[in-house]
Amino acid sequence: MTVDHPVSRSAVPYQFDNHVFPTPSTQLETLTPSAAANLASFQAYLRSSKRILALVGAGLSASSGLPTFRGTGGLWRNYDAMELATPEAFSNDPSLVWQFYSARRAAALQAMPNKAHYALAELAKRMPDFLTLTQNVDGLSTRANHPPNQLLHLHGSLFSLKCTSFYCDFQEDNHFTHPLTPELAIASEISAPYAHIPLSGLPHCPKCHTGLLRPGVVWFGEALPWRAVKAADDFISAGKVDLILVIGTSGTVYPAAGYVDRIRMQGGKVAVFNIDIDDSEGEDDFPEMEPERSYANRTKWTFEGDAAEWVPVALEPIIGPIEVQEGSDGERFNLAVGRSDD
Repeated sequence: MTVDHPVSRSAVPYQFDNHVFPTPSTQLETLTPSAAANLASFQAYLRSSKRILALVGAGLSASSGLPTFRGTGGLWRNYDAMELATPEAFSNDPSLVWQFYSARRAAALQAMPNKAHYALAELAKRMPDFLTLTQNVDGLSTRANHPPNQLLHLHGSLFSLKCTSFYCDFQEDNHFTHPLTPELAIASEISAPYAHIPLSGLPHCPKCHTGLLRPGVVWFGEALPWRAVKAADDFISAGKVDLILVIGTSGTVYPAAGYVDRIRMQGGKVAVFNIDIDDSEGEDDFPEMEPERSYANRTKWTFEGDAAEWVPVALEPIIGPIEVQEGSDGERFNLAVGRSDD
């Protein structure tokens, strides 16, 4: 069956208008002696680390103004968001599910990468043996120019598309055109009532021209992408990982806990950056009078607060200061200003 509106590469890419940038905080301007010693100890170990893994979650994008997956009350237009994120929901009502994901794509495109996204991208560029595992589907790490060969999407991406036809293997990544069809434009209008879209108005495969496309995210009940999981396993197995950065997620909940445990078993150390630190994630005792560069007896560091502020500061000895500017097209980019230890 030929459809009216297949996904077209000639469509105009999404324009980034009406940006909402978070108000800068001053939480790092006045560190206590203990916090300053904790940071100095971490940075000393960071300088000595050869292989680093980062595991990131929703807290990384919080300062970008991106709403969480579940949203207020776990509802999207009075629908349970979690119930829409299943293969069964898509099979039963692809129009409803595609409108939900089109709205999420629009929200992600309105958000902008923050300094933590750029800091991790810069660390990847400077360290060949650095790998980021992201649980986020928002595409912000990609838009921060994180090297793709050092970025694994454990939960897929809102900007990946897959054909649902059994006989077609079409898949496309980093498709930032929005909306995917003219009919899906209404999904971006929060106040607009829900209206059913016929199959002919939903995204169809440009390869087979018959299969319906689906968002390339991991739905509830689906396995994590084998290639991403294997690549992460291969990286850990290739040699000792000196340090794992747990950013915007809990290091005590799987899959994060599994990676943390494996790296600890190798003798690696852990640094947690999160708005809320679980009691079980508390850092090692670190007397304020202990030498700042002492880390021999440390196994963990914790940095409670906004990851967008903590991560760039913590990584500064390797990546230098991060300065984010906005280009003429509305996108933001990192203006490199050199390494602090040169």
